[in-house]
Amino acid sequence: MTSYFQPPSGFGPGSQPDEGENLDYVRMPSGMRTYSLVVPEIEGTDLGTMAPALDLLARAAGACGVAAARGEWASLPMTPLDAANRKLLAETCGEGEVSCLIAGAGEIRIQESVFAGVWVVRSPEGDRIEVAPVARDVLRFAHTPLRPAMGLSAPRSDGLVNGPALVTEVLAKSAEAKPGVPVHVINLSLLPHSPEDLDYLDQAMGEGRVRLLSRGYGNCRVSATALPNVWRVQFFNSMDTLILDTIEITPMPEVVMAAREDFEDSAARLIEVLEVLK
Repeated sequence: MTSYFQPPSGFGPGSQPDEGENLDYVRMPSGMRTYSLVVPEIEGTDLGTMAPALDLLARAAGACGVAAARGEWASLPMTPLDAANRKLLAETCGEGEVSCLIAGAGEIRIQESVFAGVWVVRSPEGDRIEVAPVARDVLRFAHTPLRPAMGLSAPRSDGLVNGPALVTEVLAKSAEAKPGVPVHVINLSLLPHSPEDLDYLDQAMGEGRVRLLSRGYGNCRVSATALPNVWRVQFFNSMDTLILDTIEITPMPEVVMAAREDFEDSAARLIEVLEVLK
């Protein structure tokens, strides 16, 4: 029996590569997005004609301050803006970390701006800027079925391991979820499961209309299921390899939501941009 005090194997002289041999290190994450002040090129432009876009940005800054202080949401229509004003607005807002596609009839595209919590919504109902933790249409249409949830009646095949037990847990927690209730996370990466289990879960939970992508160190892909409050949340590293596969049961996963501190920062940054533009 090996003594407790004996060094474990793999350590000491002769256990490491010879000098001069190249070590194959794991690639570190890269491409993290960070904020930097970007001011649109408006030299030679009559600022008077840009007043509608500048006014909308000022209202967005004010709405961010209100959201930070009182948690109120705001919707600011872009309908009155002409092409030049829309261009200035698009250049100022840029593209932030989170984007969203709401599929189905009347497709909606949502892009977070570089100002966290400020969303550009392009919808058949009209384009608008929203100041909110997440755009309202995400909550409104998330669990509208593109493919209905079959629950425990989903067809079972040979090879199931934990699928039925997981679906029972998901259905129970889905009924309990509401604002204020702690998020319930099922970590599929740490649970034994088979490909048949994943197929069974997919049919049992169905498919909702909302798909979100949050880009940071790698990507986080968030998909709504057809069950209320049930989301598939998958994390990928910078090489697009799945490193964490979860089911989150909550009204809205926090990974795609803006926090109170974000609104405070966005209000200050918008004011900074407006001061430079004016």
